[in-house]
Amino acid sequence: MPPLPDSQIPLHLAHAARFPTRIATMNLLRTLATVSGMTLLSRILGFVRDFVIARSFGAGPMTDAFFVAFRLPNLLRRLFAEGAFSQAFVPVLAEYRARRGELETRTLTDRVATLLFLILVVVSALGMTIAPLLIAVFAPGFSADASKFQLTVELTRITFPYILFMSLVALAAGILNTWSRFALPAFTPVLLNLSFIGMALFAAPWFNPPILALGWAVVLGGALQLAIQLPALAKIGMLPRFDLAWHDPGVRRVLKLMAPAVLGVSVSQISLLINTIFASFLESGSVSWLYYADRMMEFPAGLLGAALGTILLPSLARTHANGDTTQFSSLLDWGLRLTLLLTLPAALALALLAVPLLATLFQHGAFTAIDVLRTREALVAYSIGLSGLILVKVLAPGFYARQDIRTPVKIALVTLALTQLMNLAFIGWLKHAGLALSIGLASCVNAGLLWHGLRQRGAYLPQPGWGVFLLKLSAALGVLCAVLWLSAGADADWLALSGQARLTRLTLIVISGVFGYFATLGLLGFRLRDFRHRN
Repeated sequence: MPPLPDSQIPLHLAHAARFPTRIATMNLLRTLATVSGMTLLSRILGFVRDFVIARSFGAGPMTDAFFVAFRLPNLLRRLFAEGAFSQAFVPVLAEYRARRGELETRTLTDRVATLLFLILVVVSALGMTIAPLLIAVFAPGFSADASKFQLTVELTRITFPYILFMSLVALAAGILNTWSRFALPAFTPVLLNLSFIGMALFAAPWFNPPILALGWAVVLGGALQLAIQLPALAKIGMLPRFDLAWHDPGVRRVLKLMAPAVLGVSVSQISLLINTIFASFLESGSVSWLYYADRMMEFPAGLLGAALGTILLPSLARTHANGDTTQFSSLLDWGLRLTLLLTLPAALALALLAVPLLATLFQHGAFTAIDVLRTREALVAYSIGLSGLILVKVLAPGFYARQDIRTPVKIALVTLALTQLMNLAFIGWLKHAGLALSIGLASCVNAGLLWHGLRQRGAYLPQPGWGVFLLKLSAALGVLCAVLWLSAGADADWLALSGQARLTRLTLIVISGVFGYFATLGLLGFRLRDFRHRN
């Protein structure tokens, strides 16, 4: 199909950069704001959920058991559902919709959904059956404590069906996003958080031990997330029907793309799982400290990284199907600049305000000041790789939209090997923080190699003005660093303050930092309209 004609709109970024854009039907900045807004709601409730869990259960053997049990199906969700499956299915679906018409598109959806459902039923049943073996492999340190090991096995069996629900949720989200229905899929994680909060507050006393309530919260949340998307699929006429035909060419293409994509899009999740193995040998609480630090990282990663990946993949796939290479490169450039503009200050804030943030959110009930300090060590290490982690979510769709699987897989294997080498180098003297640091540094390497690969293939051509953009961004970051450093004060003060005093002081510091950063950008010539992009 020949490229569509371009209508070039000059966008002045820092008086130098110009982004070529094509007027079409979707303002990407507005769409990003919508998706990020829904994600923000989910993340806020996620912090409420973690606050409730930390207050009720603290950080100890029971929470270690739950977080390991939840990590296994959650990892599979990210590997096969939101990871490899979405990256393989959405580009093929977008191509079918653009070139083959409604009937073939619906047939593809029915057949992919049917095969996916049958595979997931088998995987869920298998996971529940071999739960003891899984825990022995992925948390071998738990074997020394029979009660902790058995509790982890029981929680794993309860939570494993989550992979079934959430993979079907990912299928529904991929369809809705291809139809530019982004808001509902972005809202669905809210239901999981509400399930956690409700079960922890009201149902825990009815379970023995109470931590089992969190396991059932996982299953309930997954079922609710699937249920809420079914009416939306029916509304656009894409509610899947049973149609088993694994030999269908479209299904086989999805499977062929999906197999190697498991590593290509999910290397960070594999690293987290391997880190759990290492952490299981460290002092009790290490798994929980890493979990809470990771949760803090997921806030900006979800607000921007997941949101950008969600809207970029179908947009890039559609642009590639139309043969518009200029617009393809422009989309990537837009995503990269926006990522750096928002993630670098977030990473700086997480590092400088680690204790204020953790003490305000989690230092209540069973979560002690020692837990805050230990979690801070992991959070500071994680923050080094925040921008790299989110850049991967922008750059990887550039390959998968082109149905190029081999390159990201090679990069993922290199990154995974490098992560484990750094684990061995850091764990002896940095303990759990060394595990977090290895993931952060590896994410930066991953992003750098993906960027280089896109440049080599001519898929991405940087737009003018990057030098000026980075210089002015650095100046704004310097102002932000000064504001946060001077206003935060000593860590010991935060540990002694009351909850209300912490919240008030932290709010004022965050507002001051945000104002200082964006005011500096404004004085240097940055404008919101510079980042509008239509696709």
